[in-house]
Amino acid sequence: MEYLTAVQTDLGIKKETNQDAALIKEAITDKGNVILGVLCDGMGGLEKGELASTAVIKAFSKWFEEVLPDILYKELSPNIIKESWNNLVDDVNEKIETYGANKHINLGTTLVCVLLIEGKYYVYNIGDSRAYLLSNHISQLTHDHTYVQMELDAGRMTREEMEVDEKRNILLQCIGVSKTIQPDFFVGECFDNSVFLLCSDGFRHKISDEEIYENLNAGCIIDEQKGNQALRYLIKVIKDRDEQDNITAVLIKILGDKNA
Repeated sequence: MEYLTAVQTDLGIKKETNQDAALIKEAITDKGNVILGVLCDGMGGLEKGELASTAVIKAFSKWFEEVLPDILYKELSPNIIKESWNNLVDDVNEKIETYGANKHINLGTTLVCVLLIEGKYYVYNIGDSRAYLLSNHISQLTHDHTYVQMELDAGRMTREEMEVDEKRNILLQCIGVSKTIQPDFFVGECFDNSVFLLCSDGFRHKISDEEIYENLNAGCIIDEQKGNQALRYLIKVIKDRDEQDNITAVLIKILGDKNA
């Protein structure tokens, strides 16, 4: 498969540092083109969140270069990918927690990532950064690990209440802070002209799913320039609506196999 990618990040209108971090890695392999997208949101109210998000990005970059090649030459399966990512996250979680304890600071990060390989997608998330799939409609692939999502799931809060509740930014788990991490893992089929969007919560609070789909569907993203323009336009809209957080998004569009 061939892919088209775009990534944009913005400091936002209030914060002095950008604690978000993002990564796109692509490789040509015997199993076809493989692409990895990763996005991390360093914890906004905690110190040195940018260190935590960067540490996770570096860990996934190293995994793509050093671990994934071995996996590709063995029996590739969802369980193998999930176990490998679990090991990676457990290791980096311990390192960030130890660093924070030694420096007497608090730091942490969310994580959402997508791996596209052999016609399948593998999505993994911790916290409230999200993955969406845009095909003939928009679907949220991930499930937020937040207090308000827990209340919504339990029927104690409506979606409208969840969006404006003062506790909406309270995370139930994140890397570097949580002793025990229970990531979500999703697997599905990839189809030509599908678009995957990874985003930090700063990207999605001030715009609707309909606005995301209207600007980022496959018909709009005809090349990388258009993809980046669309992301920059939505970021401007978000800032104009007074979003206080850092804003980051990663796009991956499946073009299909040109040799097919």
